[in-house]
Amino acid sequence: MKHNISQRDAFWDKVYELAKADRNVVIVTADMGAPSLDKFRRDISSQFINVGIAEQNAITLASGLALSGKKVYVYAISPFITIRCLEQIRVENAIMKIPITIVGVGVGFGYEDSGPTHHLIEDIAMMRSMPCITINTMTDSTMSSSFAEITYKSATTNYIRLYRQTLPNLYASNHDFSNGLATLKESRDYYILSTGSMTHLALDVVNKLEKEGLNVGVIDVYTVPINHALLIETIKNAKKIICLEEGFLPGGFGSAVCEILFDNNVLIPTKRMGLPVDKGYCYKYGGLDVIRAYYGVDKESVEKKVKEFVAA
Repeated sequence: MKHNISQRDAFWDKVYELAKADRNVVIVTADMGAPSLDKFRRDISSQFINVGIAEQNAITLASGLALSGKKVYVYAISPFITIRCLEQIRVENAIMKIPITIVGVGVGFGYEDSGPTHHLIEDIAMMRSMPCITINTMTDSTMSSSFAEITYKSATTNYIRLYRQTLPNLYASNHDFSNGLATLKESRDYYILSTGSMTHLALDVVNKLEKEGLNVGVIDVYTVPINHALLIETIKNAKKIICLEEGFLPGGFGSAVCEILFDNNVLIPTKRMGLPVDKGYCYKYGGLDVIRAYYGVDKESVEKKVKEFVAA
């Protein structure tokens, strides 16, 4: 895997390889351009469809192609290919069980400069409430490339959450992502469970805390529904755990973790760190750090909250 490549380009570069070898692979895009997509237009234009600014139509077209035996990837800016299309996804992919791969770019505050219409901070809660849909949040470009192939082999609908900014690679190219989660830093007593870009923030925080004598581990949970058995086995001896997400708290990633703990009678003190809904939508500008600070999920705020929770 190349370094300094975006999750988007890593994903589509792998899909391009698959599409060149399999004419049944089709890409449906809603007016989205990228250098990694130009190869599809140039080399295999019969497998590339641009529906324009019509995301709901993109989901319906993709589902129809899937019914005819095609392996379809449908792509757009993340809030518009999910929230705008919830009814289409619910009927065609959750109810009718038509398998497609939904690819959204710019999850969380990936489009930090475009305001709340482009901030996607509700989608995990919405998408995980429906059956037959698997949510995969990309942590780095290595994972993104791997999930292009994983979804190619999948027989159900997958939702791929791509972060817009280029992040450092945390995983080796031969890593097995089939477990849905991975322990990136071990701990005897405390763990931060995080997903996507927040895993990078969690690692920064725990590395700083380690210099202060506090050992906190990090578990990257990249697939929802979460692997119940592996999660419980991994955290069963922990004294406390923290769930960290770049999304509204109700129904989100932290809620998914807490449901597993409650349903399996795993009584570990747990704190959810994410976006409180009483803060509403953020109209502040000035970059990612400004927005995260507004919601209290920037590095300094998370570090302070972890210390307080551990000491309580």
